[in-house]
Amino acid sequence: MPHHKRQTGREESSEERRGTGMENSRKVLLVEDEPNIAEAIQFILSRAGWEVIHHAEGQGAAQLARSLRPGLVILDHMLPGLSGLDVLTALRADPVTVTVPVLMLTAKGLPRDREAAERAGATRFMTKPFSNAEIVAEVRSLTGFGAGAGQVDAGQVDAGQVDAGQVDAGQANAGQAIAGQAIAGSGNGAA
Repeated sequence: MPHHKRQTGREESSEERRGTGMENSRKVLLVEDEPNIAEAIQFILSRAGWEVIHHAEGQGAAQLARSLRPGLVILDHMLPGLSGLDVLTALRADPVTVTVPVLMLTAKGLPRDREAAERAGATRFMTKPFSNAEIVAEVRSLTGFGAGAGQVDAGQVDAGQVDAGQVDAGQANAGQAIAGQAIAGSGNGAA
């Protein structure tokens, strides 16, 4: 059985993974197989007030979304096990997850990839690399969870940037604060 980790980095119990019966706009399921990208997104979104649950493969992602009932699924296009499009198709076929917004990520950004994601039911599509402010703005828009009282605004999140060159080289901790950089792919061509 795959392990699912919240931002705390500890493995969660099946009780913690069980949904509450309603979508939670602060809960984000991140399905991303590249560890550096996943860690960076978890850090950025957690700092901005979201609870991020990470799943590193396509297999089991739709079932996890069904049980968690997140306010948003961030879904990589290319995943081990099942592709992001296969996961998206399963999400849209399930009455429990059919309305959950899905932000598709890809390193390629080809028009045919965007079209396939839109046909499968993606709510939005984002090409890597992207800035921290861009991902926060998209997630904020899709979840309706804004920068209200007690929330970190995008400018504050920008101060906690990850150096994309260091992440690409696998040399930096994704939580390292280096201003003005973007999150990029691993440099190996995988999405």
